[in-house]
Amino acid sequence: SVSWAPSASPSRSTGSHPQLVKGGKSARTMAPKGLILVGGLGTQLRPLTLSKPKALIEFGNKPLLLHLIEHLVHAGVTDVILAINYRAATMKDFLDKYSHQYGISITCCEETEPLGTAGPIALARERGLLDDHEPFFVMNCDIVCDFNLHALFEFHKAHGKVGTIMVTRVDEPAKYGKSVVVAHETGLIERFVEHGRTFAGNVINAGVYIFSPSLFERLAIRPTSMEREVLPRLAEDNQLYSMHLEGYWMNVKRPRDFLQGQAAYLAHLATGKREELLGGKADHSVGNVKIDPTATIGEGCLIGPDVAVGPGCVIADGVRLERSTLLEGVTVGAHSVVLDSILGWQSTVGSWTRVEGVSVLGEDVHLAGEIFINGALILPHKSIEESVAEPKIIM
Repeated sequence: SVSWAPSASPSRSTGSHPQLVKGGKSARTMAPKGLILVGGLGTQLRPLTLSKPKALIEFGNKPLLLHLIEHLVHAGVTDVILAINYRAATMKDFLDKYSHQYGISITCCEETEPLGTAGPIALARERGLLDDHEPFFVMNCDIVCDFNLHALFEFHKAHGKVGTIMVTRVDEPAKYGKSVVVAHETGLIERFVEHGRTFAGNVINAGVYIFSPSLFERLAIRPTSMEREVLPRLAEDNQLYSMHLEGYWMNVKRPRDFLQGQAAYLAHLATGKREELLGGKADHSVGNVKIDPTATIGEGCLIGPDVAVGPGCVIADGVRLERSTLLEGVTVGAHSVVLDSILGWQSTVGSWTRVEGVSVLGEDVHLAGEIFINGALILPHKSIEESVAEPKIIM
């Protein structure tokens, strides 16, 4: 079922500590719930988010939100809460479809004002969507990764503290926030260290959590930062553990990171789910390529590595695609080249045109033939007749 959270606060019952159960009638009452921080405007992924909420943008031919919901379903979660403060009504058709498909309950907990990354948890509890007697998962919606929620749940139960966060190693920790995680070998987090002149490590918060209900005592319905307020205080009180995420991870807030994350995701599919990679439609494919079955590929094309081609796309003869995303309904004219770019829904690229430099075409953008586009962010419903040699925003 799909519902919008009521403004009233139903009474909450108490009960025994839950166990993670998958399948059967008991799963609905005993499995942890999952709260996804869908968030708001997604300004860093514009112009795509001018047409769709960030959570519904297709990543590897599947909406970002659906990747996270599938992880929760795989862990036995049957109640999913979406904390959202922007364009909630536009998600209804999506939620109806996947709530039915996976046999789960999805509830939108809509904020009247942005509450940050921790305030929505207090709001969900106030509205009776999170219980006082069971732990719950919390996930940021702008991450893509491979993680084991079963293992996270079991580890959290074993140490018995308030919270457990997944952490990951990155090459550039300053790119993903203001601090790194310093933890004991047991996983107990000692502190969060601000980036500075002294190197404190490269382990960061991965944006996947599980909390016990005692967290509610530390929260209020106000704008609150999980990263800057709640987690450091839990660490000070020795109430926060960490668990390393062994698989791939990427924050996909920005177009360049979106493309890097897609490459990591396709590489992950190649190691364990190769049947999901459909590269056979191209005369020649290189590396990991995912092509929707409804796409049409011309002769003499070279596609890959790290390319996703969405439903209904039409790729004419002699096209070169590399490290790029083509969303639904894109048409690329003959002998064009698309490198390191994202082409929005229903956009067209004329023949003998070159697109590169992390260019992003919004919905229904049309590029003329025989032009060059380098690093341009083009807002929806534009027609471009001349080359764009330097990165710029085209309004």
